[in-house]
Amino acid sequence: MLLELTWTDIALRLALTMLAGAIIGFDRGARGHAAGFRTTILVALAASVAMILANLLLSVSGKTPESFSTMDVMRLPLGILTGVGFIGGGTIVRKGDLVIGVTTAATLWLVTVIGLCFGAGQLILGMMATALAVITLWILKWVDPMIPREHRARLVLACEPRPQGGRAHAAGAYAKARRRHIEGRSKMSKRQLENALGMR
Repeated sequence: MLLELTWTDIALRLALTMLAGAIIGFDRGARGHAAGFRTTILVALAASVAMILANLLLSVSGKTPESFSTMDVMRLPLGILTGVGFIGGGTIVRKGDLVIGVTTAATLWLVTVIGLCFGAGQLILGMMATALAVITLWILKWVDPMIPREHRARLVLACEPRPQGGRAHAAGAYAKARRRHIEGRSKMSKRQLENALGMR
């Protein structure tokens, strides 16, 4: 981190921060996620400005070289990380056995750290983190559905008895067999589970 910042350095850091936030948030915004295009830019920008502010508050005039070891310049960035942790925790929602919003929370936290990297002048580290985030969010999303997982579902059928006993008995046996198959712990992909439930 530079002790003396110029306006050119500040402009470069802010521009790279906004670019990184826009790249990461573009895909999430296009798919309708909570932390989309503008949200990721704002979170990254807030972290970067906080880090630049910490750099600017580090006054070098009238200080001896030994005095810098006692300064806690990371207090403001750590406060930013803590605040984003609370925001990320609020995006995680549990509906029964389904937990959603974890990737959104992780994205917000990562964008914050990337903003801190650019704000501190660690441009190469920030670019590397942005590239890895893009690979994880854009490219690995095609690999994720291919991973076999154990899914559990419950299918409840309400049938009214009909006068034709044979047909009603056959339908009830089929529903019972199907319910046992779906409720059992079977390794099915998400697509196979949706097909079994008739959602496709």
